[in-house]
Amino acid sequence: MSDSLGRLYLAVLAAKDLDPATSRTARLFQRGPAKMAKKLAEEAIEVVIDAVNGNSDAVVRESADLLYNLTVLWAAAGVRPEDVWREMERREHLLGIAEKLPKSSVKLPKSAGASAATPAASPAVRRRIVALEGRSLRKRH
Repeated sequence: MSDSLGRLYLAVLAAKDLDPATSRTARLFQRGPAKMAKKLAEEAIEVVIDAVNGNSDAVVRESADLLYNLTVLWAAAGVRPEDVWREMERREHLLGIAEKLPKSSVKLPKSAGASAATPAASPAVRRRIVALEGRSLRKRH
């Protein structure tokens, strides 16, 4: 999968300077980050609507559009796919691959973001992070 996104990213970089009259990618770059962000948000909403409606074929199609628009925004922001993969690896070491880091309920050690080689958090730290995240979620309801 990351190979496909890597190829897409390289293709986006190659297309960004093409003629905007014939290239959707070039047109997005010409219109700037605000337009790119708007397109990304629109695709995300379409994925959500199709998922709620149980239309898995549409979820697949719209997800491909979402990834395309995300990749365009990454390129405009100077973010490379490997930067994102590195962050995902860092998070996996902290909580496991299937967990999302809490936004503000946990202060991570300053060294946590310093490198991809961040050591895994102890099970006790993981449990505390997950418990804090759960408490944060309960407060929102």
